[in-house]
Amino acid sequence: MFIGEYHHTLDEKGRMSVPVKFRATLATGAVVTRGLDRSLFLYPKDEWQKLAEKLAALPFGQSDTRAFARLMLAGAMEVEVDKSGRVLLPEYLRSYAGLSKDVVVAGLYNRLEIWDETVWKEYAAKTEDQGNEIAERLGSIGV
Repeated sequence: MFIGEYHHTLDEKGRMSVPVKFRATLATGAVVTRGLDRSLFLYPKDEWQKLAEKLAALPFGQSDTRAFARLMLAGAMEVEVDKSGRVLLPEYLRSYAGLSKDVVVAGLYNRLEIWDETVWKEYAAKTEDQGNEIAERLGSIGV
């Protein structure tokens, strides 16, 4: 399970250290893809497989499902954690997420999200300000 917030830096080649506590989970391989809100999603291979199967099963006659499947599947790249605990984030994904040198890795149960640190701080501040309203809306659906 991935939880927590971690601050890291990208090196000149676009490699990012994976938080130590998550390396074993990703040791058998991982997939990084475009995420939402201009972040990247990093999944362990088994979790990615589950998601990819669900996306592939969506009705392709609906434009929204085609668009979302394209966003997630076409942008995906298999990555490996190297012996130094780093993953190489492809340039096209770094560009999509607007990643600079400083990044935040956020653990979200079955995936990691990778954010540019400045964008993350803005997003987190906005979300924290709206926390009560968000909680009320989630309460209406039983969360």
